[in-house]
Amino acid sequence: MKRKRLVMKMNQFHLLRHTLLNRLQTLSLILFIGGYLVLLGYLIWGRDGIVWLLLAGTVIVLLSPTASLQLVMRLYRARPLHRSEAPELYRILGQLAERAGLSVLPTLYYLPSRMVNAFAVGSPQQAAVAVTEGLLNTLDYRELSGVLAHEISHIRNNDIRVMGLADMASRLTSTLSTVGQFLLLINLPLILFSNVQVNWLLVMILLFAPQLSALAQLGLSRTREYDADLNAAQLTGDPEGLAQALVKLEQRQRGLWRILMPGYQIPEPSLLRTHPPTEERVRRLLELKQPVEDGMANVNFSTQVPVFRVRHEGRPIRSPRRHLSGLWY
Repeated sequence: MKRKRLVMKMNQFHLLRHTLLNRLQTLSLILFIGGYLVLLGYLIWGRDGIVWLLLAGTVIVLLSPTASLQLVMRLYRARPLHRSEAPELYRILGQLAERAGLSVLPTLYYLPSRMVNAFAVGSPQQAAVAVTEGLLNTLDYRELSGVLAHEISHIRNNDIRVMGLADMASRLTSTLSTVGQFLLLINLPLILFSNVQVNWLLVMILLFAPQLSALAQLGLSRTREYDADLNAAQLTGDPEGLAQALVKLEQRQRGLWRILMPGYQIPEPSLLRTHPPTEERVRRLLELKQPVEDGMANVNFSTQVPVFRVRHEGRPIRSPRRHLSGLWY
């Protein structure tokens, strides 16, 4: 009698629904950020301001430089992780990169920090994925595959460039707001001692432009995280693996804050989060589970906790702290 086993199949209905929702949210937020920037240009310089901003935006999109991978990793004091040190991790990364259609395998970097974290930089043509000592010692191979798939999804979707352009637009919005407020200030005597009518609604738009643009940028970041979660579930065929990893990361993060700030219980306002709430991310991932009988799972990774013999090269494992560069690791 043929033995049957329970495997997980992707729930295509929930996957399609969440994907469409994420795309619509991303499009609306990008249009809001760009439209708000154009509105400020119109308020300050009129129609000529719109033309110049559109031209500047086109130049920025086409010629915006990307930070060197090596420079970013040097800022974090990370080093390349050699294949001989983590062959199974490289096998998983290679399989995920092939499924994602990446022509070049991202370089793995190792960060000797107890912080449980991973991040990606670069583009589909040249990218790097950094993993911390805390992450390698906390997650098993199944959970690590989900985290790596999440970072691979960021690379495939070019999220690093999208968020970089959104950040540039937000900074430009803040600069235009400052210019508008300065012009308003130097014309204040004329406003006070003449019959000039002031549109206070437009003044409020100038005042709150940086805050609204920053909130839209945070919303875009959260949407791209949701999308990377869904794409990661597609790459591995195992949404539960990433969900378990997210739960572990949340538990370790809360444990860290209890040590650094005893009694810390106040949740961060949802509008100010760069990442979505873990509970919502896990809920969306678990909705993708659809148990079926027989067949083969999409991913066949060992679930044993990996043991990495990493050469520290004289660098001790550091506790997470904020550095002079402004980075936290």
